[in-house]
Amino acid sequence: MKISIIGLGYVGLPLACAFSERYKVVGFDISTNRVRELKKFNDKTLELSKEQLKNAHNNGIFYTSNPQDLLDSNIYIITVPTPIDKNNKPDLSPLESASKLVGQVLKVNDIVIYESTVYPGATEEVCVPILENESQLKFNKEFFCGYSPERINPGDKEHTVKKILKVTSGSTPKIAQLVNSLYEEVIEAGTYLAPSIKVAEAAKVIENSQRDINIAFVNELAIIFNKLGIDTKEVLKAAATKWNFLDFRPGLVGGHCIGVDPYYLTYKSLQVGYSPEVILSGRRLNDNMPIYVANQFIKLVVNKGFAIKKLKVLILGITFKENCPDIRNSKVIDIYRELKEFGCEVSVADYWADPVEVKQDFDITLIQKEDFAGYAGIILAVAHDKYKKIQFDSGQIIYDVKSILKKADQRL
Repeated sequence: MKISIIGLGYVGLPLACAFSERYKVVGFDISTNRVRELKKFNDKTLELSKEQLKNAHNNGIFYTSNPQDLLDSNIYIITVPTPIDKNNKPDLSPLESASKLVGQVLKVNDIVIYESTVYPGATEEVCVPILENESQLKFNKEFFCGYSPERINPGDKEHTVKKILKVTSGSTPKIAQLVNSLYEEVIEAGTYLAPSIKVAEAAKVIENSQRDINIAFVNELAIIFNKLGIDTKEVLKAAATKWNFLDFRPGLVGGHCIGVDPYYLTYKSLQVGYSPEVILSGRRLNDNMPIYVANQFIKLVVNKGFAIKKLKVLILGITFKENCPDIRNSKVIDIYRELKEFGCEVSVADYWADPVEVKQDFDITLIQKEDFAGYAGIILAVAHDKYKKIQFDSGQIIYDVKSILKKADQRL
């Protein structure tokens, strides 16, 4: 078998390198810059080291942006993003484009496996018709599909692709077994064969919806305890002494999964006539947390006698999580924009983030020298390791969103 991985981001690249240990692999990405950097053994996502990329090269992995290089593969694994639009509706355009691309090179008996997070039914209702139309082949007679949801956690060097149990599925019982066997070859943690593609799709989308709801709960607790003058961190620490307490912490919910996946499930739910209350309530609460943080900070400013207009504020961190360069769907930008509307002069620093990417996506120029003097207020928004050791000047207003400092004027 020869495998083509479509999309070489946080999900596709580690998967491609893992499969290259056993199979011939083509890594395809529409970004020529991405392909160029990988050929030079550089991964801007920092998921893989130079040594790992060199090992994959020695295994024969081939990176390309040319669709013609996909022609002699017989397994196609699609790992493109599935974001939401400005109205929180699923944006399936990357998935549709990838399906169209693969459909144009699809041959009899080929298998297309999707890893992108979708709502239950999307593979067979959206992707398969595109594959059929482009290839002029018949689904489950001349080509087949599988679904194996990604479980990558950006920045996590412990739970890497080979060490996370993989859910698999296929469009027929025989193909399901084949897909499962394929992943068993490289996934050290093992696999779980779901009874259908829809079950596998649903399992993935509820994983992050569950986390979203739990984080919304502790975010709401943080708001309540703040009004009561109680330290939320200490409350959670005490509650966590019970053996079955779920230890979630309050914070900003961004990224490509937790802040997005619930909207895929609610979209499909609304299509079949049910308006989900708990899921949407959790989403609303989490989406409003950046505004809550900004307003709480402004209250601190007022209470300490500072003028809001032209107040110099430094936000530390703009990635969506700690010790990771990923800025996708970061909610820190909402804090930034809210403070700007109040009239504050806001700067942002983040030694993990790519300054070019931040400028391109958010129109923010990161300050390169993290000099904390001269700022009246500092919001520690992301718990990067280096920020845990900072000694701030006395008199500065410190808002610790992630509760990592020993002393702060306020925590979330």
